[in-house]
Amino acid sequence: MIKIARVAEKHRSQISEVKIVNKLQYISLPLLILVVWKVLSDLQVINPVALPSPEKVAESFYTMILNGQLAKHVGISILRVLEGYSLAVVLGIVLGVAIGLSRSLNRITDFTIQLLRPIPPIAWIPLAIIWFGVEEESKIFLIFLGGFFPILLNVTDGIRQTEQKLVEVSKVLEASLWRFIFRLVIPGALPSIMTGLRIGIGSAWLCVVAAELIAADRGIGYMIMDARQLLQTDLVIVGMITIGLIGKIMDTLLKQLEFVLIRWKVNYQGD
Repeated sequence: MIKIARVAEKHRSQISEVKIVNKLQYISLPLLILVVWKVLSDLQVINPVALPSPEKVAESFYTMILNGQLAKHVGISILRVLEGYSLAVVLGIVLGVAIGLSRSLNRITDFTIQLLRPIPPIAWIPLAIIWFGVEEESKIFLIFLGGFFPILLNVTDGIRQTEQKLVEVSKVLEASLWRFIFRLVIPGALPSIMTGLRIGIGSAWLCVVAAELIAADRGIGYMIMDARQLLQTDLVIVGMITIGLIGKIMDTLLKQLEFVLIRWKVNYQGD
């Protein structure tokens, strides 16, 4: 028993060491970038206006948190992203399922989708202003465009990959169309759908700066552009880091959702 306990303790110790190594690897590149940035700043290799020191950026970050300015900008940007992204999720999944299941609809829409997909959201700004004015609708429209196409294409591909395998199963089960879609097709395409959602949220955040060029007086994108005009590079970097952190948090939440849904898929299809 003592020998077994020692082996178990040694095994736990090895697992702990592996976890520590993995965590160190996870943060090694950011730490390296920070060290190089600090060295370049101390040696004054780069003009501090072009690249302020890490300490200056950290000080600005802390100040903006204390005075509430960062929360004000972050709050409105998150709201815009969630509104545009939610529209992209609903339309992207619905159209993706329809196109993935219908070859005729795929032929009808493919040329138009491939034509519109490469157009960057910033190129839509003039039309967005003409169509929606300079209020929130135009900003949400641009963010919607950023998230829509990654979701649509991934959902469509996921449905196509699973549809052929499941058609025969549905015939054997004599499943109705809705049962076929919700019990077989969507669970089968779930990995591709979640990939689309994760890429889509990243693309939506990429569009924030472009969207907030349109007569905005609040938001992370507005803050970045305003700071650029005033040569406040430290605030530009604060905005960039903030977008990166929020994007990472949202991606992590989607990964957790994917884990939960994959477990649901296994249990649901097993019933």
